Amino acid sequence: MYIGTSVARIEDRKFLTGQGRYVDDIPMAGARHAVFVRSPHANAAIRTIDTAAAAAMPGVVAVLTGADWRDQGGGKLPCVMAVPFSDGRPMASAPRQVFAVGHARHVGDPVAMVVAETRNQAQDALETVEVDYEPLAAVTNVARAAEDGAPQIHDNVPGNLCYDTELGDASAVEAAFAAASHVTRLATVNNRVFHLPIEPRAMIAHYDQADDSYTLYTTTQAPHMIRDFLAEDVLGVDPARVRVISPDVGGGFGQKCMLYPEEAAVTWAARLCGAPVRWTSTRSESFLADVHGRDQVITVDIAFGEAEKILALRADAIDSLGAYVSMFGPPVAPIYGTPNLSELYDIPAIYARIRGVYTNTTPVDAYRGAGQPETAFAVERAMDQAAVELAIDPLELRSRNLIQPDAFPFETATGAIYDSGNYPALLEKLRSMADYDGLRAEQARPRDDGRLMGIGASAFIESAVGGPKRQSGPRAARIGRWDTASIRVHPSGSITVYCGSHSHGQGHATTFRQIAADNMGCAIDDIEFVFGDTDRVHAGVGTFASRSLTLVGNAIRQASEKVIDKSRLIAAHMLECDAGDLSYKSGDFVIEGTDRRVAFRDVARAAYLGGTYPENLEPGLEETAYYDPTGANNSSGLVLAVVLVDPETGNVELRDLFAVDDCGRVINPMIVQGQIHGALAQGIGQALMEHSVYDPESGQPVTGSLMDYAAPRADDLPSFQDARLETPAPGNPLGVKGVGESGTIGAPPAVVNAIINALAPLGVGHIDMPLTPLTVWQAIQNAMAGSA
Repeated sequence: MYIGTSVARIEDRKFLTGQGRYVDDIPMAGARHAVFVRSPHANAAIRTIDTAAAAAMPGVVAVLTGADWRDQGGGKLPCVMAVPFSDGRPMASAPRQVFAVGHARHVGDPVAMVVAETRNQAQDALETVEVDYEPLAAVTNVARAAEDGAPQIHDNVPGNLCYDTELGDASAVEAAFAAASHVTRLATVNNRVFHLPIEPRAMIAHYDQADDSYTLYTTTQAPHMIRDFLAEDVLGVDPARVRVISPDVGGGFGQKCMLYPEEAAVTWAARLCGAPVRWTSTRSESFLADVHGRDQVITVDIAFGEAEKILALRADAIDSLGAYVSMFGPPVAPIYGTPNLSELYDIPAIYARIRGVYTNTTPVDAYRGAGQPETAFAVERAMDQAAVELAIDPLELRSRNLIQPDAFPFETATGAIYDSGNYPALLEKLRSMADYDGLRAEQARPRDDGRLMGIGASAFIESAVGGPKRQSGPRAARIGRWDTASIRVHPSGSITVYCGSHSHGQGHATTFRQIAADNMGCAIDDIEFVFGDTDRVHAGVGTFASRSLTLVGNAIRQASEKVIDKSRLIAAHMLECDAGDLSYKSGDFVIEGTDRRVAFRDVARAAYLGGTYPENLEPGLEETAYYDPTGANNSSGLVLAVVLVDPETGNVELRDLFAVDDCGRVINPMIVQGQIHGALAQGIGQALMEHSVYDPESGQPVTGSLMDYAAPRADDLPSFQDARLETPAPGNPLGVKGVGESGTIGAPPAVVNAIINALAPLGVGHIDMPLTPLTVWQAIQNAMAGSA
């Protein structure tokens, strides 16, 4: 059995030996090079664009602008899920443009494109494009953008408000608050961050005039989705005429799910120029052009009654969309995040108001967790604040309010359905693993080095986007909740698995082989894994939101069963017995109670030769499955952090971090652990150092390179201690749940809670992320000055 074992990642050898095949590695004879003229202003009218000098430069093939795009009938980039106002008004949509026409709304907004024979020639010509801008007042802070009198970003969007929606029962919440014995309120800021995949975006487009078709190599997490949107929304052609290939991709984290202006422009230019066109982003350019994550302010009020039981929760969230709506930007807060306001707690009444607001910044979209880390941070910080105010241990407060195991499936006050879990067992596992009582005893003892010790915990829910299409509603009409896999058995008996999801670090090439090998009764080395090519893989949705194992893993299982069922009919014909008399064991079909058997490889050969083939059965051995689960699934967990804070410098040492996760049935423990560790590192980065900052006056990005944007390194992190608790998901045959985002949800509040716990004796009650040495030191100084 392969399932449940830590099979070493099969795909790692090619990466470790430099054999990975990334977009920028792909040769393309005669390819031209594109570069983009980008707005240097956060908000500016574009009076004129003079491209004459650039067009006359050596090697220049074309200089293209938004006027050219518009004149040739180019379309707009899509938003796949709109969020209407609560009163029924449609979302005030401001779609992202391929080129800014007449107005640029963030630094980095693409204004024109230069295509030349070499990159250097294109770059030289770019410098001669003259754009006459009229700079205007800009607003980059999401709370400021929502205020009266803020600079207006889009003429058709009053008050910069994209949507204003709500969920829950406001009357029930108000009644509960009126009866409460204690109310805790906390306002939090979820800092804007950059996804920072190791590979910047890159693409090569080719147009074949002979059959009027396009081929695009691009760094995307969802090649089929990009194909469809590029064809239908942008180029105005049948998707069958577009092939998208996404080879090895160096990380995505949500950033590479979107259809970007550059993909549209480069594909269009390939047809206009009559030659392939390629573009590779620089790291600094990616800070300007690629979507950012988070950037939300949210205030949470929690009402408590007797025995510190939660009576109700109220939230008010303002979510930044950036300058335009991106593909998944609008639903991040109201659809993916705030429905989980209940987290792991039994909260009878919840009400939330969520506003989406435009700002003069790079568009904001899904980043590992997509709204769930923001919600968890606000709730879990408020829970720790409540524990201080109620003079109760923070783990004890959580324990008193956990949903109990016999309550599943559990419907929260927001209407979210939690499928399964055992939250008290998770908490006890964490308490034991961390020796929580021992840590508290250690904290009570003075330290010789003068540093302050803090302990912080957080609980979280992770909802994977794996629910059935019929439950997703009309707002998600353009994306399926299903996914697909095909299994092709070759005459030799070897097997190729074609998967609709993309693998860019998740270990699919190993995990999916494990599932197929167990179901097919073969060796894992007998299986080839194919993904990322819309011509080779007939359909798919993509890899995001912890969906792939639930959907594609079960599709592989389902397709495998179809193959075995057909093989059993062929084997029965070969053995001259009834198919019901056969069992399938270790690659052989066996007549029960006898020594008569036939090997699967012989059956596969017979399937194609036809000489010993049953009547009324088609030759060949290939099956496809579309898996649409009966319901979503919910992972859960807790994280506990231990920090040491130097009050003289504000420096924070993250000494210990413990994580307990319930991600359902575990296929490969090593890969699951790697996913958790990577997500924890990203969550810790947001808590302690990562921050995409804009100058509030000019709207200029201050953190435009890795010289200014801090990301965690190995020596910033402790050796994580982690454990698993398995409650199989009832909604899918494999019993699996998502795990890819748990660390980014649970780590930030745990780390911040630990730091605030350490600083509590000094009178510090809250610090907004990131908690850098400077912000921690300033909070200490302010608290000391206040007490003085």
